[in-house]
Amino acid sequence: MAVLPEPSVPAVRLKDASLAYGARVVLDKLNVTVQPSEFLAVLGPNGAGKTTLLRVLLGLQALTSGTVEVRGVTPRRASRHIGYVPQQRAFDPDLPIRGRDLVQLGLDGHRYGLPIPRRKTRRLVDEAVEAVGAGAFAHAPVGMLSGGEQQRLRIAQALLGDPELLLCDEPLLSLDLAHQRAVTELIDERRRRAGTAVVFVTHEINPVLPFVDRVLYLVGGRWAIGAPGEVLTSQRLSELYGTPVDVLRVQGRIVVVGSDESVLSEPAGHAHHLHVTEDKGGQRR
Repeated sequence: MAVLPEPSVPAVRLKDASLAYGARVVLDKLNVTVQPSEFLAVLGPNGAGKTTLLRVLLGLQALTSGTVEVRGVTPRRASRHIGYVPQQRAFDPDLPIRGRDLVQLGLDGHRYGLPIPRRKTRRLVDEAVEAVGAGAFAHAPVGMLSGGEQQRLRIAQALLGDPELLLCDEPLLSLDLAHQRAVTELIDERRRRAGTAVVFVTHEINPVLPFVDRVLYLVGGRWAIGAPGEVLTSQRLSELYGTPVDVLRVQGRIVVVGSDESVLSEPAGHAHHLHVTEDKGGQRR
């Protein structure tokens, strides 16, 4: 049973957080506080700094100025407070590792202090596998599993250390709509049950919209944060992009359309994405 974090201590606090690579500003005086059990979606075009923000929270990237805290302390590598779900990448079909072995890396990756007894390790892995509904394929080679099955195992791995903050980097990438929904529901169930804060980087806003508390939108160092209905508006996004942007509601989905190519930066053929683009014939999708 997870121990709920103290409500008085934010899961994440960024104060005047700035990060630049030479003349290129990625984050500019970003002020964000994420509370326990909050679901924050991080949106924006490619190269806006979404993954970089996760690296800052993981303790892998230092800020140029400002401060960052996770559970009240400066983040460090391999922190047990943090679970991390990476971008979906296919495994080699011949990789000789079972699904449960992949999950167990969530414990083996923290080799500090006394080792965990083997019996307890098996129990923790069994519980994590069961929690994400992966028992039926946990003994299969990971390279032979579908993208959705692999992503369930990655979530189990991230939750194995009972983290108070879950960082998700494009966990819906390359998944079909059914698996997008299933993965999002798994993450949402965890945060509701255990009070885990979720920072969820995605281009797929529509599958997560029912679960999101707030949205952080990053564009060229500029940013906006608030409820989805406050941030995902034509006026707000036009201000961020510095060019006219239309936010459309189409059959319950949000679609963002702009004349600037930097806005239309997502893969073609994905009308369910936050952004739309043009195909080679110049037709909007």
